[in-house]
Amino acid sequence: MIRVVFNQKGGVGKSSIACNLAAIGAAEGRRTLVVDLDPQGNSTHYLLGRAAAELKDTVADLLEQTVAFTMFTRRADEFVHASPYENLFVLPASPELEFLERKLEAKHKIYKLREALRKLGENFDDIYIDTAPSFNFYARSALIAADRCLIPFDCDDFSRHALYNILSEIRDLQEDHNENLVVEGVVANQFQARASLPRQLVRELTEEGLPMLPVRLSSSVKMKESHQVNKPLIHYAPRHALTRQYVDLYRLLRGESVELEPLL
Repeated sequence: MIRVVFNQKGGVGKSSIACNLAAIGAAEGRRTLVVDLDPQGNSTHYLLGRAAAELKDTVADLLEQTVAFTMFTRRADEFVHASPYENLFVLPASPELEFLERKLEAKHKIYKLREALRKLGENFDDIYIDTAPSFNFYARSALIAADRCLIPFDCDDFSRHALYNILSEIRDLQEDHNENLVVEGVVANQFQARASLPRQLVRELTEEGLPMLPVRLSSSVKMKESHQVNKPLIHYAPRHALTRQYVDLYRLLRGESVELEPLL
């Protein structure tokens, strides 16, 4: 299964969601890969404890093979890095992604990521793709490569209007490039259950027929602590309420039953 976590808006928790869902799957014994397509490399740093700029053999190096003349093309799995956590691996980002984007776009290499991930999928049970906050070449490549799309939503009115645009753009891409892509749903992140506005927005979007997921992820300093120590929540604070919400979200996406809290 290849899942992309996507939203054009920054600060909605794409990296946190991709990495923590991946870490839960890996902890349950599923061989899992995180692909970091954001030049900032937040997922890379979170899971490997090193900045993307310090690393060799990155996703940029993998994709550059498709536009550079070389006698020897390396296999996609040669660019995969093991994390400190069993079953959890990373195809790291690189600042070079920004410079490479124009080359890839000019050479019409929009399907190359899909080809690489299909090959990597032979060795992994699940692949999670983290994207930059932009509907750029890499985001489109990820949506073309993916089987499923998860959209984080941070419960404010600006995000609401951005959400309509995102769903429209995804529909266009489905029609033109990937008719098998399934939008799994919109997950409310940094949700404040005691505040009226987040509850109101989620309720209204649900009534409008948008695919709002019934599991909501709370706002908690525990996530920032987790980032600081480069340790996903399932390893850093396995009994914390936010960790349990992530586990519920993981199980929901896997089609398992979960006990849901009502939206008051």
